[in-house]
Amino acid sequence: MIVTRVPTTPIAGMKPGTSGLRKKVAEFACPHYVENFVQSVFDAVRPPAGFAGLALVVGGDGRFHNREAIQTVIRMAAANGFARVIVGAGGILSTPAASCVIRAHQAFGGLILSASHNPGGPDGDFGIKFNAANGGPAPERITDAIYARTLAITEYLTLDTPDLDLDTPGTRSLGTLAVEVVDPVADYLALMQRLFDFDALRALFASGFRLRFDAMHAVTGPYAHAIFERELGAPAGTVINGTPLPDFGGHHPDPNLVHAKALYDEMMGADAPDLGAASDGDGDRNLIIGRGIFVSPSDSLAMLAANARCAPAYAQGLAGVARSMPTSAAVDRVAQVLGIPCYETPTGWKFFGNLLDAGRITLCGEESAGTGSDHVREKDGVWAVLLWLSILAARRQSVREIAAEHWATYGRHYYTRHDYEAVETEAAQGLMEHLLERLPRMPGESIAGRRIVLADDFEYSDPVDASVSRHQGLRIGFADGSRIVYRLSGTGTSGATLRVYIEQFEPDPARHGLDPQAALAPLITLARDIAGIPAWTGREAPDVIT
Repeated sequence: MIVTRVPTTPIAGMKPGTSGLRKKVAEFACPHYVENFVQSVFDAVRPPAGFAGLALVVGGDGRFHNREAIQTVIRMAAANGFARVIVGAGGILSTPAASCVIRAHQAFGGLILSASHNPGGPDGDFGIKFNAANGGPAPERITDAIYARTLAITEYLTLDTPDLDLDTPGTRSLGTLAVEVVDPVADYLALMQRLFDFDALRALFASGFRLRFDAMHAVTGPYAHAIFERELGAPAGTVINGTPLPDFGGHHPDPNLVHAKALYDEMMGADAPDLGAASDGDGDRNLIIGRGIFVSPSDSLAMLAANARCAPAYAQGLAGVARSMPTSAAVDRVAQVLGIPCYETPTGWKFFGNLLDAGRITLCGEESAGTGSDHVREKDGVWAVLLWLSILAARRQSVREIAAEHWATYGRHYYTRHDYEAVETEAAQGLMEHLLERLPRMPGESIAGRRIVLADDFEYSDPVDASVSRHQGLRIGFADGSRIVYRLSGTGTSGATLRVYIEQFEPDPARHGLDPQAALAPLITLARDIAGIPAWTGREAPDVIT
C-alpha cells in the first residue's frame, strides 16, 4: 500500500455548524473539498499513538454524492492508519443507527455523510459531521479544532485504488485496512428489541391498529420496513415512500406540516389511521400526528416523558430530562411533577451528550422535531415512533385522548415556530444585532399590554464540564409566562434562516382546543413588530410555520 500525499491549500468557509459542515453538492464536488475537510477531521482528532488498532464508522443517508464521498473517506482512512472501517451496505446508515454502531462496536468515532432534513439531488445539499466515541456529535472544542485545521492544511493522505464494492455485506481489504460492509439495520434493530416489548407491539397491530409511516424517500425506509412491517406485523403499505433516493424523490425530506402535507391530510381524513408518523433525510427527526390531531414536537417530548414507563427500557423511571432553550417548557412541568431535574441547553444535540454520558438525563428533545434518550447519542425518529406505539399499546387510548388528558393535568403550552428562510445574511444579522443592542433596556417595559420581565442573549454553562456557550439565542419573556425567542439557524446552506419561537401557557382546559396560530395571534404580531421583521427582511410572512 503506497500512501499518496497530495498537496493542497485551505478552502474558505469550512466552519462546522450545529451538525457538521453543510454546503451545496456542487461545493463538496469541487477538487480537494471533501479531502480537505476529512483530513482536517483526522488531524484534529488523531490520538498521540495514531489510529492503529482503531475503527471508524462511515455511512450516510443515501443522498446525491453519498457513494462518491464514502469511497474517498475509506481511502483516506486507510492512508491515515485506521485498522477498520465499518460501513453500512450501500453507504446507508441513519444518523441514530450510526451512533448505535459506533457504540456497539466500540469504534473510535464515525463520519456521517448527510445534510439531515435539507433537500438532496445534484442541486441540493450535502454534509459531513464527525461523531465521537460516545456516538454523539463532536463537542465544540473538537469542531473548533477541525475548523482551525481547515485554515492551515497543506496536504491530505489517500490511496490511488479502485472503488470498493459497498453493496455486498462482508469484509474486504484495502491495504492494511479491513473494510466491513454491514447490514445497516441489524445493530439498530437489536437495540430496539432490547428497549421495547415487541410482543406487545405485535399484539397492538394484530388488534387492527393502523400506522402510516412516511419515510420521505430517505434513510429510514429500510429501518421502517424491517421493524414496523416485518418484525411487528404491520400490513404491507404501512410504510410509504420507503426507498431511499438520491434526490428524495424531488421532495424536501423535512417532517413538518408543509413538507409532509399529504400525511397530515390523510390523518385529518374520515378514515385516518390511528397514528401517522414521518422521519427526515437522515432519520433523526420525527413527526407525530394522531387521528385528527397534530402533536407538536415540544408536546411530544412532554408526553413521552410523562408516559415513558410504558416501555420496558424506562419502566424504572427517568433520571432527568433536557430540552433545547427554544423548545417549549411543557416538559418542565412534567419533570416538576415527576420530581426529576430538567435542563435547558442551547440548540444542538451535542449539548445533551455530556448530560447523557453523566447519567443526569434519560430523555431529551428539541422543538425542531428531534427526540431521543440515553440509548444512543443522537435524536432518533424511529425510536420516537416505537415509544409512541408503546404508550398507545399500554394505555389503549387514542392520541387525541392522551393529549387531552395530558393538557388537563399539566396545562397546555401553545407554541409555534416561524421560519424566514434564505434571508439575505447581512439583513438577518443586522436584525439580530439591532435587537441585541436593545435588550438591556427592555425589562420593565410594557408592549401591547404585556410587561417584559426578561430580555437576554442566552448563555449556557455546562453542569458536567463547566464549559460556557454564549450567544445562543435572544429571549424576551413576559410577566404572564409567555415568551419570544429569536435565533439564526446553523443548518442552512444559503443565506440565513431566521427562526422565531412563540410560546404561551394556558392552564384553562376550556381553552385547550384552540388552533395554536389563533391562540398565539397577538404574540405573533408582537414578535414581528418588536424585531421589525418586515423592515429588515422584506418578508411579510414566514416561509414555514410549525
